[in-house]
Amino acid sequence: MAPNSGPGVPDNPYASPKAAYYALGLLTVVYSFNFIDRQLLAILQESIKADLGLSDSQLGLLTGFAFAVFYVTAGIPIARWADHSNRRNIVALALFLWSFMTAISGLAQNYIQLLLARIGVGVGEAGGSPPSHSIISDIFPAEKRASALGFYSTGVSFGILFGFLFGGWLNEFFGWRVAFFVVGVPGIALAVLVRFSLREPLRGMAEQRTVSSGTVTIRQVIKLLWSRISFRHLALAAALNAFVGYSVGSWSASFFIRSHGMTTGELGTWLAMIIGLCGAIGVFFGALLADRLAPRDKRWYVWLPALSCLVIAPFSAAVYLVEQPYVALALLVVPGMLHNVYLGSSLAVTHGMVGLRMRAVSSAILFFIINIIGLGAGPWSVGVLSDYLTPSLGSEALRNALLLLSPPIMLWSATHFYLASRTLRQDLDAAPEG
Repeated sequence: MAPNSGPGVPDNPYASPKAAYYALGLLTVVYSFNFIDRQLLAILQESIKADLGLSDSQLGLLTGFAFAVFYVTAGIPIARWADHSNRRNIVALALFLWSFMTAISGLAQNYIQLLLARIGVGVGEAGGSPPSHSIISDIFPAEKRASALGFYSTGVSFGILFGFLFGGWLNEFFGWRVAFFVVGVPGIALAVLVRFSLREPLRGMAEQRTVSSGTVTIRQVIKLLWSRISFRHLALAAALNAFVGYSVGSWSASFFIRSHGMTTGELGTWLAMIIGLCGAIGVFFGALLADRLAPRDKRWYVWLPALSCLVIAPFSAAVYLVEQPYVALALLVVPGMLHNVYLGSSLAVTHGMVGLRMRAVSSAILFFIINIIGLGAGPWSVGVLSDYLTPSLGSEALRNALLLLSPPIMLWSATHFYLASRTLRQDLDAAPEG
């Protein structure tokens, strides 16, 4: 994978591969911090539940709708801003805000205070991904874009890795409040590095395209994407995939603690390797493979995620059916590796359908759908179902809630990825020029 290496223009800050890869690497680190701060709550929530006296529904609201509603509500206007302003500055400001709000989460004395802090994290993180996606798509040409966005998306997995690893051990030795502070503070320093070392790319440079001078409204982008049947199926498929992915990410620690009696330190290490490291391998090589297969047929951008969903479904069921904890963890490796295969391809396809000044907003619209259904409804639905089943199943309620929801929704997701393939090529060919 390499950026466009054709002749540059004097004011192109990314004419050299070194500059392009630095930008991609730095933005990936930022995205990792996004998910470290987001995932931290998952490994800490059993301690928080005991300390603050919370229910599973309240925990699901913290990791689900309370976060997602503000995340997606702020995401689209921030993306609109990014499509017409300096994206580097927006990323730096967003990183500072969500890191600060993560740090002060450790000061919360009750549920409302923690809820407000998590809302602040959500608003900050809304400004991270869409501007970053737009920057990357202006640095890397279309034929290498899924790989670049796939590499960027490894930030999800590395964030989960360090969130589980640091959060698990910090909680075990120092408590959940210290964990929030220790994880939040480094992001503030990283925000300064982004502001003063990352350069704003020229729009359309990777494709040698000229950006249109007119103003593009959010309504225009929504209208364009909604007119593409493949996007409708792609967005729903990605959202359903995320429903299961976020549910597993949010509740796996609680499941292994309740059903298998594991400690947060040991469990954090296992989940860091399985969901974090294996997830990073899956998301990057999935996007790389899609870029390799796409020249033969662009429908591989959605066929590959469909296949990954079909493979995940039986393993997802098996994790919650076995009684041995280490067998369950071993079975979790396959879903952990394949859950985010869809990310790089979905972003690349979405950007391929729109104009240059529509990319950040198109990412935000895709993420709006993904996060309302996936991040918002996923963890919360599991929590509500777990509370409903608790009177009859006790500590095994969470196991059964995950078992009832995860496998069928993965099969549903695969169906919509396949349906997206039927009109994908036509929709990509109809993309606006400027």
